[in-house]
Amino acid sequence: MTGIDVQTEPVRGELGATILGPRNVAVEAENPTSMAAPLTDSGTVPNLKYPYAQAHNRVLTGGWAREITTRELPVAVDMAGVNMRLKPGAFRELHWHKESEWAYMLAGGARITVVDAEGRNFIDDVGAGDLWYFPAGLPHSIQALADGCEFLLVFDDGAFSENETFLITDWFAHTPRDVLAQNFGVPETAFDAIPLDYEHSRYIFPGPVPPSIERERVLAPAGRSPISYSHRMLAQTPTETAGGRVRIVDSSTFPVAQTIAAALVEVDPGGLRELHWHPNGSEWQYYLRGTGTMTVFASGGKARTFDYQAGDVGYVPFAMGHYVKNTGDEPLVFLELFRSDRFADLSLNQWMGLVPPALVQAHLNLDDATVAALAKDKPVIVP
Repeated sequence: MTGIDVQTEPVRGELGATILGPRNVAVEAENPTSMAAPLTDSGTVPNLKYPYAQAHNRVLTGGWAREITTRELPVAVDMAGVNMRLKPGAFRELHWHKESEWAYMLAGGARITVVDAEGRNFIDDVGAGDLWYFPAGLPHSIQALADGCEFLLVFDDGAFSENETFLITDWFAHTPRDVLAQNFGVPETAFDAIPLDYEHSRYIFPGPVPPSIERERVLAPAGRSPISYSHRMLAQTPTETAGGRVRIVDSSTFPVAQTIAAALVEVDPGGLRELHWHPNGSEWQYYLRGTGTMTVFASGGKARTFDYQAGDVGYVPFAMGHYVKNTGDEPLVFLELFRSDRFADLSLNQWMGLVPPALVQAHLNLDDATVAALAKDKPVIVP
């Protein structure tokens, strides 16, 4: 773990003592601030971290899927996440669910399809750094392209479980054959080979690599959807700051995404995602690269610091103040997600810079030079 001052014993100066009993050194090394918390930490704050490495992994013939819901991270009531891998050509079965789905492609490429209530279809190929969004109730599919793929799915309900989606094979298996025959206008024998194992083996299953998208486009009588369900996040020009950069995607730039807003944040080594809070929702985080710490201020004299690595999920309950600091020697890259149609945050630095200086000095006893240095524009990421 480069760039981290690993705290291997719960000792700070004259405080604490060494561990004499059993210990898990690997976990301790990934959580140095849990070993010896900063003196500014205080009170009881719930756990705000869960690594995908500890999540149950559902391994299937076409890939795997692991989820983090309120079962794993009870405080995260607004959103849940699924990390999924598909082999080349493999399918995530045709399905739908009650929750909206936001996705970030981590690696590889996939073909996505969705059909809306007007009978219009949308088919697109997405690659690393691309997003998609499927509104609640709309049927869709995901199929890996030639290199396979891995992606993150985020749902606008913390109790969502990927194991409870409405699967097409599940519905067929639980519908009488005569009803299927009447519905589709074909003999009952047409359904002799449908899957009936009730174990959802088609949930993620192998398939041939799809041909070119032009050969797969289906002409819908109602036409192609005028709505784009995909978005090229990395094609956006980032907002550059002194300590990093950020790309924001919400309904203003990706109109279909009405329930989830997001920011892709890159913090340079030594940099800080400034002290701030969000006025319109809790923050669900996914760490893509690097190492960092986050301290969350929970009001009432309570604060707690957590360490994060790539593959971890973090969470900040609604309106709690926090910062994220890069503790490594490479960029810290993470996603911030919110159950909202828009991204919004409030900067502590800017707030103090936009009220009368005497007001700030009366509260904090800061000198004139410090008050004069407060930002009028939002810093976002500071070096």
